[in-house]
Amino acid sequence: MINPIFEDQLFKGIDYTLQPFPNGEYEQCTFINCNFSGVNLFNITFMDCEFENCNFSEAQLNNTGLKSVIFKNCKLIGLQFDRCNPFLLAMGFDNCQLNLSYFYKLKLKQTRFKNCNLQEADFTEADFTESIFDNCDLANAIFSKTVLVKADFRSSFNYSIDPESNRIKKAKFSRQGLSGLLDKYQIEIE
Repeated sequence: MINPIFEDQLFKGIDYTLQPFPNGEYEQCTFINCNFSGVNLFNITFMDCEFENCNFSEAQLNNTGLKSVIFKNCKLIGLQFDRCNPFLLAMGFDNCQLNLSYFYKLKLKQTRFKNCNLQEADFTEADFTESIFDNCDLANAIFSKTVLVKADFRSSFNYSIDPESNRIKKAKFSRQGLSGLLDKYQIEIE
């Protein structure tokens, strides 16, 4: 059975916890004030779509295609992005809640996070080469064997990144954030 294709459509104020989310491929669609909380998005593809003020709490992303998708002012707490279809996976985040989200082993080069809460997010073994973390709270985020080559953390805060267990060549940090690179040494910086 061929999945239907939805193109250039606006979906506004729909609560998908009360009605089923239609299977298919969504291209250049915009979703505003929609509730996807707990919704199973298995095998659904979003390409060049934008989500604004949407709630994805506990949504299931098994084999979900997120191809050039932008999230603005969205609640994405605890999402397991590592379960998404990796083919052409590309996302951007602006003013989103991403606490406890998983990016394990994903290749998300040149991803932009702007004004996001990424507390306790897991970036283990992921590739965020040339990504921008602009004014993001990374308290207790996990960076282990993460590729952060040329990543920009200059305006972000509360991160703890071990330069010996992550690739950070030519990454950018502010002077105020240098303590986040030295945490494991338990030294006091004044």
